[in-house]
Amino acid sequence: MLDPYFWRRRCVLLVYNLLLPLGLLVLLPGSLWKMRRRGGYGRNFWQRLGFFSKEMRQRLAEGEAPFWLHAVSVGEVGVARKLIKEILRLEPERRIVLSTTTSTGHAVAVKDAPDQVTVIYSPVDFLPIVGRVLKLVRPRVLVFVEAEVWPNLACLAKRRGVRLVLANARLSPRSARRYAKAKWWVQPVFSLLDRVLVQFPESMQLWREIGAKENALVLTGSVKYDEPAAKPGRAEEFRGIVRTLWSDPGTQLIMGASTFPEEESMLGRLLLKLRADFPLLKLILVPRHVERSKAVQAEMESLGLQVALRSTMPVGPADILIVDTTGELRDWQQLPDVVVIGKSFFAKGGQNPVEALAAGTPVITGPEMSNFPSLMKLLLDADGLRQVPDAGALESALVQTLRAPSEARAAAQRGLAALTPHRGASKRSAALVCEREPSDAGQ
Repeated sequence: MLDPYFWRRRCVLLVYNLLLPLGLLVLLPGSLWKMRRRGGYGRNFWQRLGFFSKEMRQRLAEGEAPFWLHAVSVGEVGVARKLIKEILRLEPERRIVLSTTTSTGHAVAVKDAPDQVTVIYSPVDFLPIVGRVLKLVRPRVLVFVEAEVWPNLACLAKRRGVRLVLANARLSPRSARRYAKAKWWVQPVFSLLDRVLVQFPESMQLWREIGAKENALVLTGSVKYDEPAAKPGRAEEFRGIVRTLWSDPGTQLIMGASTFPEEESMLGRLLLKLRADFPLLKLILVPRHVERSKAVQAEMESLGLQVALRSTMPVGPADILIVDTTGELRDWQQLPDVVVIGKSFFAKGGQNPVEALAAGTPVITGPEMSNFPSLMKLLLDADGLRQVPDAGALESALVQTLRAPSEARAAAQRGLAALTPHRGASKRSAALVCEREPSDAGQ
């Protein structure tokens, strides 16, 4: 069949590869600074350029062609891990390669990874590097997670006959507008996808408009929101830490989840104000970027608050516990009386509130939740969480939540019930990756 985008795709790739070195050069100083600040980038750094140790090359070369799941940071890795669990349930012997871009994502990816899974760093999307890694990995299927369809990786993999899947396809209104303006450029790349597993019905048309093929689109629901109920996990261990710090049974806890700059100081000041009415009130902070923990600690101490760090096995006394470790947010969210969602007050986009709701924990967000328009509409229509316009309104919302905990918990249960359409999304998506048609796909 004639490819209608063949020549346009070649033009897109030509321009992309001419501009890519310049873009990498411009971004290099910021990337090096970020690497140093976050730490952990020195280990296996050369994998990004397609160079692997002898042991890793042997591991990648053995066995049949694997499924390659391409994630970026912690959020995408979380989705990938859910998919991997379901893929291995369907095909227990299936070899899987999971690539991630950030050191924090890599740390989450390798933690408790099954023996069938090999974790590597994502190669820079430069033709010689991508070609080298594709030759080494030899994937049967390449699964891009959420929004990370890298042009060279997608095109070279397609030329090698690799099946391309975009899992948990995410398209925010901002991304949709940006892609619509650049449709001539993005359409040839998105048209390569054999499957686009879409989270929400209203996104189907948007994906059509930017180049996804009609027969590639499948409504699966969101893997991120496939949270039927919280599991015990490490919550009891963390509950022990809380009891060690704050033994009084009347202690009430506010959590700032995945917080960004200014949000920690906002919550610290609110803690001081609210103590007039709630003398046993405490605060748990989980910064979105763990490398900011020391700065957050200094900021809290400048407010006159005593701080404990999760990493040092705190014993108290403290006003605030800072969780300066990665991969634990899900279990910590089972403990507080209310979770305040980060990146929703002084940064754009917001963070995912679903894990807190799955734990039955009441949720409050700020005004900036543009990364989750469909989800927020669903939850607000169900009265499943509270969204406030600013920090001043957050204070009164916290007071109401702390004074009426049973009503707040009931709202969280309504939010969880509203997520029913997404239950089973992980299984549906994994079945499609494995080229099996799930009987309830899109339900």
